[in-house]
Amino acid sequence: MVLEEYVEKGGHRLRLGYTTGSCAAAAAKAAAMMLLTGQTVPQVRLQTPRGTELVLDIEEIRFFPEERAVSCAVRKDSGDDPDITNQILIHARVALSPVPGIRIEGGEGVGRVTRPGLDQPVGNAAINSTPRKMIEGAVREALLTCGNGDSPSGFDVLIFVPLGRKLAAKTFNPRLGIEGGISILGTSGIVEPMSDRALLDTIRVEIRVRKQEGLEVLPAAPGNYGKNFFLEKYGFSLDTAVTASNFIYDTVRMAQEAGFTRMLFAGHIGKLVKVAGGIRNTHSRYGDRRMEILTEIAESITAGRVVRGETVDEGLSESLRRDLSACVTTDDAVRILRERKLDQPVLAEMTRRIRTVMEDWTRGRMQVGVIVFSNVYGELGRTENALEFMQILRGLHSCHK
Repeated sequence: MVLEEYVEKGGHRLRLGYTTGSCAAAAAKAAAMMLLTGQTVPQVRLQTPRGTELVLDIEEIRFFPEERAVSCAVRKDSGDDPDITNQILIHARVALSPVPGIRIEGGEGVGRVTRPGLDQPVGNAAINSTPRKMIEGAVREALLTCGNGDSPSGFDVLIFVPLGRKLAAKTFNPRLGIEGGISILGTSGIVEPMSDRALLDTIRVEIRVRKQEGLEVLPAAPGNYGKNFFLEKYGFSLDTAVTASNFIYDTVRMAQEAGFTRMLFAGHIGKLVKVAGGIRNTHSRYGDRRMEILTEIAESITAGRVVRGETVDEGLSESLRRDLSACVTTDDAVRILRERKLDQPVLAEMTRRIRTVMEDWTRGRMQVGVIVFSNVYGELGRTENALEFMQILRGLHSCHK
């Protein structure tokens, strides 16, 4: 069934969805009801931790009389959230057991935890705590409503996702140390479209995993451009780098709160120049100001100074201001600076400011190494501690080979 509940974001009316955890709990409830009654259950009601009641259709019902088990599935609906698990089937197989209690396990397509620092301990199926509570509660509810004096003493619940292994390759799971499938997730049972909170939670988990792995320096980058730059420029893969996206400030603060005292951050000038101006979130909806920040830095360099043996006069400064303001991209701005022989001092100052801003966000409790690059011009700026931090990471990579 479609969840007819909406949220207003960015001037748009977006439909909410429900999580893989809600699907697993609903499927387990339906399977337990059918196991106890022998009757087909076409729909179930599920109360989510958020308080929203869902009425979900049950699909792919299968009875296994000889094994005293029933399996069925619920189709995931992510609403207007661009989730790769949208419309996949989450299955639950519930079997009677002479052993008291309710045991929950992951089967085909459900990932297995291989690194510490995640919601579940190493070796467990990647079914997070809240979905586990939801599944157990749903089975107990089925027992209360459909059970009788001859009810069995226990249930074995197996959650499986036939498409999970294939989809997992498109998620963060392999990098987090979850192998073989997707995670069964959700803290509220409901999916909010384009949730910043979900992205921040993912970053926090990545940082926690890296800390558990014993990294002395936390590598981070806004996205794949930064990671690819490391590989092409320095010849080693930053597969452990945390993906900060636009949440630069939040990533720095979460790293410091997790106990890191050193961070190596590599990013494209288009994003990091904003940090030089103190901008915490580099998404365009929070403002651009790239050219204004570059212009201010350039003016601070040129005012009354001699650059590469040439006196910089006020006329050149005014011309530079006009040309930089007309640039559409930061690569174009770098070209202007190179033509004026100002690229080295301006970009060095920009890089210094980026580091200062990031360290100020932690109140001086973390040292930050910064590398700024451009897809056109390569490395543009590097703080003096960046190579030192990189050598520490190189040593770690060598130890892990």
